[in-house]
Amino acid sequence: MKVIDAHIHYWPGRPNYENYAAEAGLTNAEEYLRQAFEKSEIEHAVVMSNIDMNTAELPDFLSYCTGVGQNALNLDQIDRSIALVEENFRNERCVGLKIYAGYTPIDINDQVYTPFYELAEKYEKPVAMHMGQSAHPRAHLRYSHPLLMDQVAVSFPNVQFVMCHYGNPFLMDAAAVVEKNPNIFVDMSGLIAGSLSVIHYLRDMHGYVEQLKTWIHYVENYEKFMFGTDFPLTDFANYIELFKHIIPEKHQENFYYNNAKRVYKL
Repeated sequence: MKVIDAHIHYWPGRPNYENYAAEAGLTNAEEYLRQAFEKSEIEHAVVMSNIDMNTAELPDFLSYCTGVGQNALNLDQIDRSIALVEENFRNERCVGLKIYAGYTPIDINDQVYTPFYELAEKYEKPVAMHMGQSAHPRAHLRYSHPLLMDQVAVSFPNVQFVMCHYGNPFLMDAAAVVEKNPNIFVDMSGLIAGSLSVIHYLRDMHGYVEQLKTWIHYVENYEKFMFGTDFPLTDFANYIELFKHIIPEKHQENFYYNNAKRVYKL
């Protein structure tokens, strides 16, 4: 079965990501990815990046979303940041924009983001947003609650938005927002960190897994959901296996491959 991973982080040499990879028993390096992709039949992946990513070093099996972090929104940086996003949008390997809600303590509906959403509409690029729990205790959950995406989706109906992590653990609210708004999609990345035993996880987290199934099914549209891992937080093979127990078999081809290919125009 072919797979597209709609959400990874590829930062060779960056200490934080090296530590995340080590904790999960992984390696954040090109050769490791090539071998892991071949093993798990992953055809392509989308890197969630920051504006300063060096795309010349990006392997040919990766595309990327350029990013808007907190520093990019400072008053003395905003014009440069807008120009850099547009420059990236003109790069064929840039398939979208990433907003770091929560890590950046600014409401995603603040007018400071408006020029970025307008560029996304102009260039027909989806906007992926971190939603839900964070990997850092200094992030602010009030800025990454999935209900905030309702307003921005209504304000920019011609922009496709991706709710990263399904707003976990705010699954009920996330489901309501996704079901209501035709321009919001979901990647299921980052629900697990570290090494994973699928059998043990399904047993020990049975209640949570059933909640996931419930609130995915609530949306009644499996074409809105995309596979993603949040590598290097977790490994590919086990994460793929886990979702075979969550997504009904008849929808798995869309979930693992077709939906990301369509949303990110891969």
